[in-house]
Amino acid sequence: MSLTLEQVRRVAQLARIDISDAEADTALGELNGIFSLIEAMQAADTAGVAPMAHALDIAQRLRDDRVSESDQRAAFQAVAPETADGLYLVPKVIE
Repeated sequence: MSLTLEQVRRVAQLARIDISDAEADTALGELNGIFSLIEAMQAADTAGVAPMAHALDIAQRLRDDRVSESDQRAAFQAVAPETADGLYLVPKVIE
């Protein structure tokens, strides 16, 4: 797949980007290069390759899922301007 100069200008117009003729020519070459790379990658045979989340087969070190801080809600809400039922009250900004 390759783009034409008119298609690049149309995409720029839809994106509300003001593009000069020189910039359109440069973008055309860069986009067609990207499409060529995508076509080359799609041509690779990946029939026996299992999907993976990361290129390296490594395990992430995880920490224990435990509480590490004490409950300080009362202390935090004591300095708040307004609270009710454990919630912070704020002015209404949308009607």
